[in-house]
Amino acid sequence: MVGTPQTAADDRPDPATEAFLAHRNLLFTVAYEMLGSAADAEDVLQETWLRWAGVDLGTVRDQRAYLVRVTTRQALGRLRTLSRRRESYVGPWLPEPLLTAPDVAEDVALADSVSMAMLLVLETLAPTERAVFVLREVFDLGYDEIAEAVDKNPAAVRQIAHRARAHVAARRPRRVVSAAETRYALDAFQRAVETGDLQSLLDILAPDVVLLGDGGGIKQAVLRPILGADKVARLLAGGWGKVAGTTSWRPAQVNGHPALILHLKGEMDTVLAVRVDGGLITGIYAVRNPEKLSHMERETVLSR
Repeated sequence: MVGTPQTAADDRPDPATEAFLAHRNLLFTVAYEMLGSAADAEDVLQETWLRWAGVDLGTVRDQRAYLVRVTTRQALGRLRTLSRRRESYVGPWLPEPLLTAPDVAEDVALADSVSMAMLLVLETLAPTERAVFVLREVFDLGYDEIAEAVDKNPAAVRQIAHRARAHVAARRPRRVVSAAETRYALDAFQRAVETGDLQSLLDILAPDVVLLGDGGGIKQAVLRPILGADKVARLLAGGWGKVAGTTSWRPAQVNGHPALILHLKGEMDTVLAVRVDGGLITGIYAVRNPEKLSHMERETVLSR
C-alpha cells in the first residue's frame, strides 16, 4: 500500500519507509476506529504515506506521534465526507467487518473498541468527539498530543473528551462479555436458526433485541431496524430457516469477538456479529453488502 519502497544498498527499506511500516498496524487501527471502514482506512494510510514520504525526518522528534497526528487529520477530513454520504445509504449502515487475528481478542480494551457494537456507538459522536475519544480512551494519548491532532487547545480537548466519554458510557454494553459467553449465545442462536425453532430463538434473544442488516442496496436486507424478540425471531425463523439446506455457518473471529459467517451455496453471503448482555443477545448485525466483505478473506492485524 506504500507503493514501491525505496531501499538502501543492503536492500533494507529506506528510513521513512521503515518507520512507516513499523507503525502501519497502529495507524490502520486509528483510521479504522475513526471511520468504521477498512477500505477508507487504507485510503487514509495511503494519504498519510504520501505526506510522510516528503518529510525531513531530521525535523521529527517523535515519529509515532507525528504519524498518528497526520493519520487523524486525514481520517477527520474523510469522516466528514463519509457522514454526508451515509445519509443517502440504502438501509442501515454497518461497519465493515474484519477477520481479526487471535491476539486482538487477548487485548480486551482493543477488542471492545473495535467491536461492531462499539463502532456503532462511535457513529453517534461528532467527528472531532470521535477522534478525541479514540485517541484518549483507546490509544491513551495525552491531551497535548490530541490537541495537535485535532487543532484544538488542550483545555477544549479535555472538555470534548469528558463529553464523549459520558455519551459513550450511556450507550455501550453494561459490562465486558467474555468470549465464552458470546460463543455460547452464538451456538444457541445458530442451532435455533438452522432448525427454525422459534421458541429457542426467543429463549436466546433479549426482549428489546435489535436486528440491523446492511445490504447496501446490492443484497436484500432489512431496510430499517427490527425491534423486539418476537419480530426478530419470526423474521429469522422464516428467513434463514427456509434455506437451511443451501446454507452453512462457520464460526470466526470478527472485530475481536466470536461471530458467524454464513455461506450460501458455497459463497460467503453474510457476516453476523452480535452484542450480548446478561447472557442474551441484545443486538444482531448482519453485513451482506459484498463491497464490505473483502477483509473477511484474510486476517487483519490491529494494534495500539
